[in-house]
Amino acid sequence: MTVDLLAAPRPTTAPAATGPAGPRRVLLAPITITPSKPLTPSHLKGLLWTDVMYRATRPLAEVHYRYSHTTYHPTEQTLGFWEFLDRTQGDTDYQDLTEQQIGDHYVAFRAAGERASARALRPYADAVDQGWVHPASARILDLWAGQYRALGLYDPGLRAHQPPGHGLEEMLAGLTARGLCLDHRRLDGPVHLDLTRHGLPLRQIVTADGRPNYLACALRELVPLAAEFDEIVLLYDPELDPDYQLLERVLSDLGPTVRRVPVGRVPIDGSIRSARHGGWGHQHAGPLLAAALAEHDGPTVRLGMRLYFIAVLGPGQGQSFRPELLRQCLTRAGRLLSSGGFGAEADPAALAGLLGRHRRDHTYIDPYRLTSSLLGKRAAAPSRELLTEVFV
Repeated sequence: MTVDLLAAPRPTTAPAATGPAGPRRVLLAPITITPSKPLTPSHLKGLLWTDVMYRATRPLAEVHYRYSHTTYHPTEQTLGFWEFLDRTQGDTDYQDLTEQQIGDHYVAFRAAGERASARALRPYADAVDQGWVHPASARILDLWAGQYRALGLYDPGLRAHQPPGHGLEEMLAGLTARGLCLDHRRLDGPVHLDLTRHGLPLRQIVTADGRPNYLACALRELVPLAAEFDEIVLLYDPELDPDYQLLERVLSDLGPTVRRVPVGRVPIDGSIRSARHGGWGHQHAGPLLAAALAEHDGPTVRLGMRLYFIAVLGPGQGQSFRPELLRQCLTRAGRLLSSGGFGAEADPAALAGLLGRHRRDHTYIDPYRLTSSLLGKRAAAPSRELLTEVFV
């Protein structure tokens, strides 16, 4: 018999870790996922990794989880997709489409290799500023919200209008004042982030016709927030490491300690493929959750998913997705959650001490170290408080 952890009272939050000025303030800033496709195993890994980091660090510090789709909608990847849909699909009702059907349109968009003009994308960018989201992406976000609930993921505002603190021009002016920007737009050229004095390469962040890339959007969001925090944790795809080195350098100069945490993708049949190429089959959140929930209850699925995508796959990307190992983790989770599988109840101070073992010189808790500790052959049975606070 499995204990219903959802019916158990939520534990009291443990005392926060403090510095000279009070509790440490931590900003978690994971890379966002464009709302244009299903959540693949790689996406699930990153989301679960961030969720456990957030929930495990929260008892020890003041933690803010910043995840704003509004900030990154202005990229050409998103606006171009919306323009493509309107041009090729017309006035389509997306409410009855699945994320895979919408994802098929996204694959077609990327395969077409077309690049809409800045003039064609301008109305979409202006509408985003007012809180508008294309119906196809709104549908995707609605579907993701349901999957977040099933996975027990904290929702940082999937469907909320959360504009960045700086407009594009304000952000560029700030970089220019710090000597970090080469703006050639007056010469019909692009804008570059210039960290060459730190031994880092020039990086274009705005095209000559005014289109910002992902890094420009990240700077709009994180630069105005940086001074409010003691530590900023950037979670991202390892392929973007050069950009995140630049972002770390810019933010570090504003005061906080910046931690870069790359989370490797999940290969499928030995190959790491971008979601833009499709080929998801049944290996995405919807079917995976449906199959798991057909055999296990909600808490078991939530814990089992974390055991597999964090502890078994680890931080790298050397191990392909294996459904049989996921099933084994779900079975193991059921045993951990069984009525005989709980250790003694922990008070907040004990929980803080347990969690604190899984960090080094940083404030945040390492999800891999913490989650792996549940799988050791000699590991003590986890307390109800640890499970409810962090894993289910």
